[in-house]
Amino acid sequence: MKRYTIAFTSITIAMKAQNVLRSKGFFTEVIRTPKNLASGCGYSVVLNGNIEEAIDYLEKSGIRHKAVMQNKL
Repeated sequence: MKRYTIAFTSITIAMKAQNVLRSKGFFTEVIRTPKNLASGCGYSVVLNGNIEEAIDYLEKSGIRHKAVMQNKL
């Protein structure tokens, strides 16, 4: 299963995203956004699973992300 990091502009948005994704069965955790993913201070959600499905759930919930990165194992 692939692991992804989705960057957001704030901790509040990252927490909302985490709640939406967990309600859909994704295992998630909130972390500080890695510097190689997005500039500025922000937070990200790390998840395992289908990234297209996860982004679709977020968009349908009105949650916008800054960037997405597939994590190396």
